[in-house]
Amino acid sequence: MSYALAGPLQAAIYQVLVADGALDALVAGAIYDGLPAGAIPETYVSLGSEVVQDKSDKGGAGALHRFTVSVISEAAGFAASKAVAAAVCDALEGGSPSLSRGRVVGLWFEKAVARRTGSAGQGRQIDLIFRARVEDE
Repeated sequence: MSYALAGPLQAAIYQVLVADGALDALVAGAIYDGLPAGAIPETYVSLGSEVVQDKSDKGGAGALHRFTVSVISEAAGFAASKAVAAAVCDALEGGSPSLSRGRVVGLWFEKAVARRTGSAGQGRQIDLIFRARVEDE
């Protein structure tokens, strides 16, 4: 398997997140694949890094994508960030997103890492790591 389904998977994950009403209520549409120019909201969601491994077998071509969705916030405390992170998980664990090429066999939450950011530690970032098994059709 190649990296061919990376684009379709990323587009599908982004669409699931922007279409989720509960997540939108928390971040007012601040869900980014790339940060916009200008002012950035206090709290937002950003698609991040990914690692892909070939998982092809005799049944066909496939891959395992480990990808990160980050919640980044300047709000005091972790409570607001954790609420957004929970909404991201709820949105992605609700089913298999539709791809423009291939299909998602499974999508699972793997782990989260929450940390303080910035020189004074006033920022918050929660990196949510998911696994998606995809097959090319």
